[in-house]
Amino acid sequence: MLKIGVLGAGHLGKIHLKCIGLATEHYQLVGFHDPNPQQAQEAAEAHNTKAFDSVEALLDAVDVVDIVTPTTTHYTLAKQAMLAGKHVFIEKPLTHTVEEAEELVTISQQQGVKVQVGHVERFNPALLALGDMPLDPMFIEAHRLAIFNPRGTDVSVILDLMIHDLDIVLSLVQSPVREVHASGVAVVSDSPDIANVRLEFEHGGVANLTASRISLKQMRKVRFFQRDAYISLDFLEKQAQIVRLYDQPQEEQPHMMELETNRGKKYITMDMPDIESVNAIKMELETFAESIMNNTRPRVGIEDGYSALKLAHQIIARIETQNSKILS
Repeated sequence: MLKIGVLGAGHLGKIHLKCIGLATEHYQLVGFHDPNPQQAQEAAEAHNTKAFDSVEALLDAVDVVDIVTPTTTHYTLAKQAMLAGKHVFIEKPLTHTVEEAEELVTISQQQGVKVQVGHVERFNPALLALGDMPLDPMFIEAHRLAIFNPRGTDVSVILDLMIHDLDIVLSLVQSPVREVHASGVAVVSDSPDIANVRLEFEHGGVANLTASRISLKQMRKVRFFQRDAYISLDFLEKQAQIVRLYDQPQEEQPHMMELETNRGKKYITMDMPDIESVNAIKMELETFAESIMNNTRPRVGIEDGYSALKLAHQIIARIETQNSKILS
């Protein structure tokens, strides 16, 4: 069992404290540190755990540190933890800048510590329901819409919301990004609140992504199109739908539809796999513990977090260039 401490006891930090308290087979919750005295007192009482007076005191008492603080503090805290030889779970985005992320990747390799980034949608039941189905999407369409909430508006909607879908796309498309097209508009904050992005990959694949934090409704949907298959995922409603195209009838699929095509007769199946209810944050923390104990690669390693962050900043730069052209 690993001794773990949490840095940050805000809204998300409290959720992490609760989930660690449930993961008793993997972790012993030693305590947390938060510089806000009122938040610290509330969290200590709510979770019956110790509030440490400093980051240094907490690091001395743990094997693993869970960083759930504002993005601008990620780099300093993660660096301090890794140089102290601690394994680090860090919420997304990995850091505030790409340069900071690059340095953390190097430090993690030099120190030989495990680092997992909190791209929690990798653990969404809708995505997990696909199991070991071979995925090789050539066209992806994603919509992530949220009702306005002041929390998170200190960064662009790209880093706040779209980065979830960027991580998923990069984990599935086994080809480098060739071209980035993007547009975005700042409506109620100083950075884009709504954005649309088109990614073109070297193997010919395309991904269209839209993110908004000023919508009148919430939506988190992704659709994958690949040869002979269409997959639709609803991350919000925890639903998955799989449509497959076969050349021959499938005995294990009694309810098939025939379709005449220019390639001859094809057979279509529609499947809505069973969705297992899981606590995604608890699950990502548990898989991180397993990667430490088994000395295996974390499910969402620091390199994954770096790749998503780097692409996000490419998109932000493209939007800024596009907007400056319009203004000029």
